Amino acid sequence: MKRYTDEELTLLLNQMESDRVERKESFNGDVPKKARQAICAFANDLPDHREAGVLFIGARDDGEPSGLAVTEQLLLTLADMKSDGRILPLPVMTVERRILKGAEMAIVTVQPSDMPPVRVDGRIWIRTGPRRAVANAQEERILTEKRRYNNLPFDLFPITNANISDLSQKTFEIEYLPAAYARDILEANERSYEERLASCRMVSQPADPVPTVLGILALGIHTQDFLPGAALQFLRIDGTQLVDEVGDELFIGGTVPEQLRRIEEKIAAHNRIRVQITDQGTDVHLLDYPLNALRQIVYNAVLHRTYEGTNAPTHVHWFDDRIEIRSPGGPYGNVTSENFGRPGIVDYWNPNLADVLKTYGFVQKFGRGIIMAQEEMKKNGNPPIEFQTDSNIVLCILRKKQ
Repeated sequence: MKRYTDEELTLLLNQMESDRVERKESFNGDVPKKARQAICAFANDLPDHREAGVLFIGARDDGEPSGLAVTEQLLLTLADMKSDGRILPLPVMTVERRILKGAEMAIVTVQPSDMPPVRVDGRIWIRTGPRRAVANAQEERILTEKRRYNNLPFDLFPITNANISDLSQKTFEIEYLPAAYARDILEANERSYEERLASCRMVSQPADPVPTVLGILALGIHTQDFLPGAALQFLRIDGTQLVDEVGDELFIGGTVPEQLRRIEEKIAAHNRIRVQITDQGTDVHLLDYPLNALRQIVYNAVLHRTYEGTNAPTHVHWFDDRIEIRSPGGPYGNVTSENFGRPGIVDYWNPNLADVLKTYGFVQKFGRGIIMAQEEMKKNGNPPIEFQTDSNIVLCILRKKQ
């Protein structure tokens, strides 16, 4: 991603009518809300500049400095807009402190998205000249048509042997759309079923509505007919070795949201509760494993696995002394075996599936799953989660509370 020079930023700062620039004197009041809208609009890049847009925090409308003190907390707050899940799909952006015109400013640089339309809080924002507004039906169609197939992640690849009837219209219209879009946008009802599917990346284009990998994972009527490995395999093993007797097993198919709901029920049923009597005579209920930690690791395993070139399901092996969760595909992008699990290091095999899981509420905030799971394990008295990775697999080991 290009880093603008001070001279380039100053030139942008002085452009009063540019649709690649927004200025804010501070970060108070309704500015955080408007800043997210600006980031969304820059990511959508409706005019198709194919150049980054810039949000200046600490600049007046005339481009002159407002005298804002750019603190570390302000920079962290701005950076958090990338991963708090309100802007979907996740924007590509940087945040930094720069000295322009002799004063500090916070600079948010936003790259045009390869996966428009981008939305914030269920609305698609665009910018043309000084105008920032919610996209109308025609503008949304233009954004949908802008996607560039040669740059798309695998979860947006079309599945050419599938057709629109392989997607559940009931699930899409009753469950997904109300969770993904604001009510007033849905009530406008200016978009056809095919256009709505395309806007949500479930099909390739409205005129040629071939289901994408995402569409089959999120809405597929028979998901495993097209993606056999897109499943969960649960084993409860009576012992500590894989060769020991299997006490319970379940192959979980269906869409990814269906799989996560069913695996939640299974792990809750197997998680033993111990009752401990304290010195005060009260009962304390202790779990072998904190349920939220198990959920977070399973969600991560399903979200961050590869669905390309493999028929292997995600495995959940529950032994007497530990749980092993394996997902096909090693670390991706910025994540390596060396930095795996560290705070702030995140990348996605399936960025659009991440959007779906956030919409359904399985993910609350991006990049926090492992951290939350480790915190829950510590509070429950379990050892830290262990991770083993290579180019083909990620293995997470959760040890039982002693």
